Amino acid sequence: MEKKIGAYICTGCGIGDALDVAALAKVATAEYKVPVCRDHGFLCSEEGRKLIEDDMANQGVNTLVIAACSPRVMSDVFDFGPDKVLERVNLREHVVWSHPSGDEDTQMMAEDYLRMGLTKAKEMEPPVPFQGENLSKRILVVGGGLTGLTAAREAAAAGYEVVLVEKSETLGGYLKNVHSVPPLGPPYEAPHIFDLNGLVTQVTGHEKIKVYTGAHIEKISGAPCMFDVTIQSNGSQAAERVGAIVLATGSVPYDAEKLTHLGYGAHADVITGDRLEGMLKDGQVVRPSNGQPAGSVAFVLCAGSRDSEHLPYCSAACCVESLKQARVLKQQNPEMPVYIFYRDMRATGHYEMLYKQAQKDGVIFVRGTVTEVADDGSGALTVSAQDVLTQSPITSESVDLVVLATGMVSTAALGKSYKAQQPKEGEEELEVPADTILVSNLLNLDYRQGPEVPALKYGFPDSHFICFPYESRRTGIYPAGTVRAPMDYARAMEDATGAALKAIQCVEMTAQGKAVHPRAGDLSYPEFFMQRCTQCKRCTEECPFGAINEDEKGNPLPNPTRCRRCGVCMGACPERIISFKNYSVGMIGNIIKSIEVPEEDEEKPRIVVLACENDAYPALDMVGLRRAQYNPWVRVIPVRCLGSMNLVWIADALSKGIDGILLLGCKHGDDYQCHFVKGSELANIRMSKIKETLDRLVLESDRVRLEQVSITDYANLPQILDDFAAALENVGPNPYKGF
Repeated sequence: MEKKIGAYICTGCGIGDALDVAALAKVATAEYKVPVCRDHGFLCSEEGRKLIEDDMANQGVNTLVIAACSPRVMSDVFDFGPDKVLERVNLREHVVWSHPSGDEDTQMMAEDYLRMGLTKAKEMEPPVPFQGENLSKRILVVGGGLTGLTAAREAAAAGYEVVLVEKSETLGGYLKNVHSVPPLGPPYEAPHIFDLNGLVTQVTGHEKIKVYTGAHIEKISGAPCMFDVTIQSNGSQAAERVGAIVLATGSVPYDAEKLTHLGYGAHADVITGDRLEGMLKDGQVVRPSNGQPAGSVAFVLCAGSRDSEHLPYCSAACCVESLKQARVLKQQNPEMPVYIFYRDMRATGHYEMLYKQAQKDGVIFVRGTVTEVADDGSGALTVSAQDVLTQSPITSESVDLVVLATGMVSTAALGKSYKAQQPKEGEEELEVPADTILVSNLLNLDYRQGPEVPALKYGFPDSHFICFPYESRRTGIYPAGTVRAPMDYARAMEDATGAALKAIQCVEMTAQGKAVHPRAGDLSYPEFFMQRCTQCKRCTEECPFGAINEDEKGNPLPNPTRCRRCGVCMGACPERIISFKNYSVGMIGNIIKSIEVPEEDEEKPRIVVLACENDAYPALDMVGLRRAQYNPWVRVIPVRCLGSMNLVWIADALSKGIDGILLLGCKHGDDYQCHFVKGSELANIRMSKIKETLDRLVLESDRVRLEQVSITDYANLPQILDDFAAALENVGPNPYKGF
């Protein structure tokens, strides 16, 4: 497009009082020859917006540089449509609210930020949304238990067609064998008899829901709104095109055969909670050893859970399930002795009422770690434990039945490991840590990166409880219920509804060419200049979301609707052939080069901060909001993800004479903070290669540093920036200044 740039400087919120606005405007008009440059007391006001709209209508302005507040605020006010190029320059939070008013360094900082914004605006083009062919907005639900049925019902109620696939011949899943569920409504004191038949009827009788039973997914290929699903159902094959997928295959109880230390297998009357549930449903709780009715019962909680030898995690629902079963037993026979041995009673929220009612019923609670389940010599059992508080031994009265509350294992965790990044003969193994992918035959994805969604360390499909619940590392696929995390029935139904809504968001946004979380609404997508591709495979290996497949020659095959627009592939590419219309390696490089670097004798070093837009940049905004101050040598460049950092930016900055580069990225590790999963970790890996660049330029490695921060670390950022500036003073000025 032929651009006509308009630069607009807001003087409100203290900007006009702190800066020489006329000198700032001169940067735009004299240095960058901007034909339209105006200032206004409050650009975010109705009058300010009209000023801009009038220039677009009368002056032909189609590229806007708005120097005002943070781009994270007033986004609705400064939205002039997707056909306009818009760049926001943060003068408020990053300049006048975090640096002294009227100071020379503050003025230089503001002028540099305007230069950076104008440079970026010149380079940017309006994104053209990707539009696929034969797009589908149907929702595939895999699993016909409580979670799957709820997700299907909710998606259909919202007006979307649903395809439901269940491996059994009948719907209902685990719930088919359940007597009752924990209370779902006030006063939350009594078990609830769930109307499973009613839910099944709602699903099977809905005109928008197509149900396959006795079925499994043979293959899924494609991408959001273009998923092609092959289904095997009772010996026949069917093909469906869907837009998004809800994975609701549930969990299985932990294998009690491994709990021999709790008497399972050694004593017939030691059973699991799910077996007791079946007895309650059948109407008769008996001792397996002799078939006689059980007169007393002891529950052992955390049977295999929170145990490094078995399940390291809490299975969330075991305590509540045992409370519910104990209440049922007491309702059937108030005189029955019922014991519950527990380490910590995790009856959160409204379940506290159920816990209190069980106490009133006379259930005996023993807080201790169970050490042995033994025969008392008469055929009955005793439970021995060590009291948590007194550390003294405890032994129960003789009981007829011992019930182990075993934990949950996600169905996604069942299977063998798959390594997608195994190098072929003659290929160099990449440093990027491989995802953990288990071949569990749930989705059978036709992805180069593996057949299932990646798992966390406990085998649950990847999801982050802060940044993207319901999301997986495969765009458009949303795990829900106990396949995703241990949870009770009520939460599973909420989870199902949430996943259905995420699936709906996905198909609606994808149909418009927009990205889903976390860059929701982004119309850009990566473009590949294939003529220079060397088939190095770094983009396919490093993409956190499996958005790029490969052909037989190793050429990347991008799937734009899988893409989350993080730019990790752009940072990975050594040939720099991947770019976005509004974000590219050359663009950021030119922004760095636009920074004015004073001569060495002026003793005004320059620091470039590449700040992740998800945590580091908002944290810097928080610094400004609290009027905290930091070193004025800093120039912040927001990046989509630190994983999009290309090493050429380091070389560009140092060659320009920049004295130091600080990379501010999200925290990474097992409980990662990074919104793009691996971005910060990849940047950390690339840091090892930065030394090669510095050695080539004969520069000190202390000039480049990476810091992991979250948005809550804003209070520490001024000190981090000041400490880095102090370290650079010790290192000395960049010898490339002036070249």
